[in-house]
Amino acid sequence: MISPPPDAPDKPPGKQRRRDQILAAAAELFARHGFHGVGIDDIGSAVGVSGPALYRHFRSKDAMLGEMLTSISEILLDGGQTRADTGAEPRTLLGELVRFQVDFALDNPALITVQERNLGNLTDPDRRRVRALQRRYVEIWVDAIRAAQPDVDEPAARAAAHAVFGLINSTPHSRHLDREQMAALLTGMALAAVRGAATPASATSAALSLD
Repeated sequence: MISPPPDAPDKPPGKQRRRDQILAAAAELFARHGFHGVGIDDIGSAVGVSGPALYRHFRSKDAMLGEMLTSISEILLDGGQTRADTGAEPRTLLGELVRFQVDFALDNPALITVQERNLGNLTDPDRRRVRALQRRYVEIWVDAIRAAQPDVDEPAARAAAHAVFGLINSTPHSRHLDREQMAALLTGMALAAVRGAATPASATSAALSLD
């Protein structure tokens, strides 16, 4: 379930719970059938109301998607910034960021799927906002990677961060292990990938030295 970010305007608890229920149902449907394969009546049916009744909470299906992806991005940014602000040792911070992303992906597989597939379906204002939030989250990772590994340059750190997101966010498509086992596997693989990051020139030199 999507929770409002800390600085979101307060809404009556009952209304916020209903909005969360609608967004959770919409996320499951969007993940399963695609954004364009789901109608407002489908979402209403999933939460036990008529489709038009949803307009008391959201002005359109586009608005649902916009709030959904904006909330995901705000939650990730807030979680990443909170961990970065602790002043933890760089490698410890990197581990905390990996575990945070792994937990979010495992606990919210439908949201991860919707996020991965539907950025292009956002309205222009929502897309700009989500992209801005995502860039700020990536910067936290880039700074953490470079602090932990000073020999990694900025482009390599950025590429490594996106590669790790791709690895972790593939979890909605994996059902071979239970939650705890999958978390341990993904955390170990992600940390190994990030800690093995190198600038392209260094990586090429290392590869040539093995020939």
